[in-house]
Amino acid sequence: MPTTILLARHGETDWNVERRVQGHTDTPLNARGREQSRALADNLAGERLDAVYASDLGRAVETARAVAGPRGLDVVELVELRERHFGTWEGLSDTEVLERFPDARNQPHWGDGESPAELASRVLGALRRIADTYPDGQVLVVTHGGPLRAVLRQCEVELDGSIDNCHVARIEIEAGGFRSVD
Repeated sequence: MPTTILLARHGETDWNVERRVQGHTDTPLNARGREQSRALADNLAGERLDAVYASDLGRAVETARAVAGPRGLDVVELVELRERHFGTWEGLSDTEVLERFPDARNQPHWGDGESPAELASRVLGALRRIADTYPDGQVLVVTHGGPLRAVLRQCEVELDGSIDNCHVARIEIEAGGFRSVD
């Protein structure tokens, strides 16, 4: 039987609003992000959850706790669920990136840190381990935009534009394979 993963992006941060590259930088939720997290908890209130996992970055942990707390569930933090590390580009706004790195528009990915393939390998491996722990279960995983994109690409879902804060994608993992069920 497949494991269902409810894969959610964390709530909003000031750096999201400022269009800054966050990556591994541990920026907190802002007031709107906390509201989004509470709304996520309300939206998932009718869902069975066997466990709640999150990236170890505060914005993901706080979002996950908004859902887990009322249910009496702990949040399991995994570093493997972190956003991609963008290297020296972290903290820069989109405008600053394009000013300092004019060729950025033509590059397949931003940053001089972790590659998208390295991110995908790390995140997909973590999700497979979660699925192995909860066969036929349903688990909330709160992570970031980059990991969400990597998983949705693995599920062959076409992506245009950004992924909204607290967006939830429903996927299934069975025998190590991923598929979208949205």
